[in-house]
Amino acid sequence: MKKFVEQEKLNRTLELLQPYADIETLAKVDHDGSSFPIYGLSMGSKDKKAPVLGLFAGVHGLEKIGSHVLIQHLNYLAHLLKWNQAARELMKKTRLVCIPIVNPAGMFHNRRSTMTGIDIIRNGPDCMKVGPKNLVSGHRISPKLPWYMGQPGEMALETKTLINFVKKEIYPSDFAFTLDLHSGFGLRDRLWFPYSKNKSPFPFYKIAQHFKTSIKKGMPYHIYKVEPQSESYLINGDPWDHLFDEYYKLHFGKKIFIPWTLEMGSWLWVRKNPKQIFSFKGMFNPVVSHRYKRVLRRHRFLLNYLHQVVCHWQEWSKV
Repeated sequence: MKKFVEQEKLNRTLELLQPYADIETLAKVDHDGSSFPIYGLSMGSKDKKAPVLGLFAGVHGLEKIGSHVLIQHLNYLAHLLKWNQAARELMKKTRLVCIPIVNPAGMFHNRRSTMTGIDIIRNGPDCMKVGPKNLVSGHRISPKLPWYMGQPGEMALETKTLINFVKKEIYPSDFAFTLDLHSGFGLRDRLWFPYSKNKSPFPFYKIAQHFKTSIKKGMPYHIYKVEPQSESYLINGDPWDHLFDEYYKLHFGKKIFIPWTLEMGSWLWVRKNPKQIFSFKGMFNPVVSHRYKRVLRRHRFLLNYLHQVVCHWQEWSKV
């Protein structure tokens, strides 16, 4: 069996996190005689109502760089918590929950989709309620084509695992931000907030815009384009839209949850190194060593900033 580099990196990091995190095997994806665990972890306060930051990656198996960024950040936290009192205090006041590789079998086999051909981001419960807009938005033609959303009532194990984890770890909180790390679209990095399903006003639009202003002031030279996902393209069955809508109705809009997506602009990597276009990996990941290391570094400040915003959300929201 070939090496699963990302899983090996994650296993080493989970060992470092043992003293600080509750680590759980949420599910196992069995394929061709192999079993691929989906790990979930939670750190920090034991109060489920505490403000929470959720970090997710590896939803699309080809987009490996997202899991690399997230695993590197968790590795950083593991070392920081050994000696940094401020980091320990931050964890006492907040919760950090995470699935570093949502689609491990797809990642191992270099597939965007699950091994059943389903695109998780087009496979949420609401995919049964809408008709396909176009191929990229999601379709039911064939699992052999990208962006396959599954047939009505067909939900992938990976999708169910993601949704159930968010309901358990995010829904009880009074304030929650999540960040789902992706790559593969555009010439610049984007921070997307809902909706992706349509151009309807997002109920927490003002809060999202406030965050946009906040990072402009706090990170004046940041590289992100902050916008609703629908500004770029529309998606059928996005689990994050579903999770937000359900949370919003559950709490009557009185508690705040915004699911963000970091879409790293891989077209820039291809433009700088055109040879990457001849490999699936190169279309979604930085291949050249110095560029790969730069990507691992460049998002560290954003992840730390998000954690501070979550911790101090009551003060931040008034600024």
